[in-house]
Amino acid sequence: MHETRIIISSGEPAGIGPDIIAKIDPANFDARLTVVGDSEMLQMRAAALGSKIKFVDYDSGTFPVDTIAVIDQPLAQPCRPGQLDSANAGYVLNLLDTAARACLDNRFDAMVTAPVQKEIINRAGIPFTGHTEYLAGICNSPKPVMLLVTEGLKVALVTTHLPLRQVADAIDEVTIRQVIEILDHDLQHRFGIQRPHIKVAGLNPHAGENGHLGREEIEIIIPALQKLKSEGINLSGPFPADTLFTPHMLIDADAIVAMYHDQGLPVLKHIGFHNAVNTTLGLPIIRTSVDHGTALDLAGTLEARSDSLFAAIDSAILQAHYKQQHAPGA
Repeated sequence: MHETRIIISSGEPAGIGPDIIAKIDPANFDARLTVVGDSEMLQMRAAALGSKIKFVDYDSGTFPVDTIAVIDQPLAQPCRPGQLDSANAGYVLNLLDTAARACLDNRFDAMVTAPVQKEIINRAGIPFTGHTEYLAGICNSPKPVMLLVTEGLKVALVTTHLPLRQVADAIDEVTIRQVIEILDHDLQHRFGIQRPHIKVAGLNPHAGENGHLGREEIEIIIPALQKLKSEGINLSGPFPADTLFTPHMLIDADAIVAMYHDQGLPVLKHIGFHNAVNTTLGLPIIRTSVDHGTALDLAGTLEARSDSLFAAIDSAILQAHYKQQHAPGA
């Protein structure tokens, strides 16, 4: 097995991405780490925070074990911590393009993303709903699946970044089947879970209460689950979301499928905020991310925590190992 190669996009330069990257100790990770970003900005932020991190130029081809390589990508405009500038929106997206295409070209085994500011990208006139959808476009993947992971809980989403008014209309049999099939496959091939048990939440309170509180369970969700079960996927539900996340229900579940963003993720972040990892399934590449935002008020201070970034790097390495084990001829 070759040395695992991880590429990290440094995210919104005004946010805490450069700060938490400056806290990385390469000796703590069994992989070669490379960051994409403005080299001068990364150096300056690290120095301002008193970091002892050692950056080297990726193009030098020489990577001492105690260093992190940098693929230099200049900012469009100089950046100050905490101060957004829409002129740098293209820079942020170029980081993602560079990292994703490097993984598609097999130069890296996985990518890890620091947080971006969706607002400033859209303000620059570039439609952007999130990393998940953007990376799916780069990879030509028709159905990306958002999976958040913390110790003891994995939550995948049927719908991701949608206004609540649009959620019910976006849930259909095809989407549910796609999400669960991808989740079942990737739990086996990227997390090493044989025959994972997947539990599914209903959409409505009390999972619709036999149609009295909504008919999506009866007309859409249950038929989809029955077909998937008949094809051999180990799943159960739909369960009322307010009881599904209790310890008794979670004890035999390898993953939970929630119908929408704020149905499942508040529970997971309550359990494991600062240690949770966002993973995009359904891509030909491995992508993990921190579970938090840009925290502009903490940028340039010593207060930003890097736990989630470290967990995302660890998860990327682990997934890369499992993927290599399942590669043809492995």
